[in-house]
Amino acid sequence: MANHFVPNAHPKFSPKAVPAAAITVSTPLLTLIPFQQGITVPRKLSAKATKALSPTSPPMLSTSVSMATSTIPPSMPRKKVLVPIGFGTEEMEAVIIIDVLRRAGAAVTVASVESELEIEASAGVKLVADTLISSCSNEVFDLVALPGGMPGSVRLRDCEILRKITSRQAEEKRLYGAICAAPAVTLLPWGLLRRKQTTCHPAFTDKLPTFWAVQSSIQVSGELTTSRGPGTTFGFALALVEQLYGESVAKDVGELLLMDSESDCPRKEEFNKVDWSVDHTPRVLIPIANGSQGIELVTIADILRRAKVDVVIASVEKSLQILTSTGTKVVADKLIKEAVESTYDLIILPGGAAADERLNKSRILKKMLKEQDNAQRIYGAVCSSPAVLFKQGLLKDKRAVAHPSLETESTKVDTAKVIIDGKLITSKGFYNVIDFALAVVSKLFGHARARSVAEGLVFEYPRVG
Repeated sequence: MANHFVPNAHPKFSPKAVPAAAITVSTPLLTLIPFQQGITVPRKLSAKATKALSPTSPPMLSTSVSMATSTIPPSMPRKKVLVPIGFGTEEMEAVIIIDVLRRAGAAVTVASVESELEIEASAGVKLVADTLISSCSNEVFDLVALPGGMPGSVRLRDCEILRKITSRQAEEKRLYGAICAAPAVTLLPWGLLRRKQTTCHPAFTDKLPTFWAVQSSIQVSGELTTSRGPGTTFGFALALVEQLYGESVAKDVGELLLMDSESDCPRKEEFNKVDWSVDHTPRVLIPIANGSQGIELVTIADILRRAKVDVVIASVEKSLQILTSTGTKVVADKLIKEAVESTYDLIILPGGAAADERLNKSRILKKMLKEQDNAQRIYGAVCSSPAVLFKQGLLKDKRAVAHPSLETESTKVDTAKVIIDGKLITSKGFYNVIDFALAVVSKLFGHARARSVAEGLVFEYPRVG
């Protein structure tokens, strides 16, 4: 059976209709353009903004910057954004916000509210801030965006410098936002939700003032934008992009993230179905390198750890710390030369074209993938990284899917976002990586576990998997 993609081939895919979803916008002059799966963002113009991108010169495998390039015109000034993090910050929320805003062209400063730059996030991913919050006290930001997570939201709340920065932001009518636990745990005690309709994670809704609490996935109320959880972070971040840069840039970023293309195609298709369940705690390896796609590696690790999978993030570089494709610093758990000493039930490659080249050059990883295949254990890849499997002959006679820039012109436009073929799983990446990670959970543990994890993320999980 022929593969479904060939690296470096031109994409060919069609615009798809995007289903409507709920959002509340208190700000005047804004109408709604919906994105898929319950996430929508405020728009100023018509539904034409949801049409899928049809580039005439698609990014090739070697052009790693093509997936991370700013979408703003060179003449447009860069907006300054502060994203504070602390011990227990929700890593999906932090990294998605950072990544999306940087793709839009914002100058994002990641600031630690701790005494050190490196923090361990709520699901165990280690992030390294750009600076300490103390260096930001006299800065003026166009936007302050607070990720959630526990105890991360408490750590943000207890930071006096951050409280002053955010309070000044509100007083001077500049943009600020919070997601998940942060609206209730951080902004409410600071008095920054007064007379503002607000949403937050369902577990914290009862802490909000009843009259002002709303159930929408994203709530825009004047300068304040709030949202519910990791599963709504893409829409939250695009709503912030819309307010910073306008409709056109938000539309372009959404298209880069595959949020509004091919929305009618199935989330998942499975061929040659086999059982993935094991009689022990599943052990998963995520190899990373400089240029890895931050959203994908963090989302996969976060969701699998929520499902009680033993996840090891291993660097193929000489150091544990790597720089993602959009500049986020992530610290691996191990070096690949240490990780090779263990056996893994599943090896998953995150995307990132520059990282693909580095993963492909790792002799240790190449050996591990070959052994994984020979032992009939599971392996997978998302976004651009199926090209790594392709080059190593691991997609022979397999059904697979990849980022649209790697698909052939003969690829069906209704190809699923996630494809499972026996013990291989692949995905288009970016926004679809949540579906990918939940599909892994479902195969390892069943639909009930996957649905439970999705509920915690505030992400719509299909009734029939």
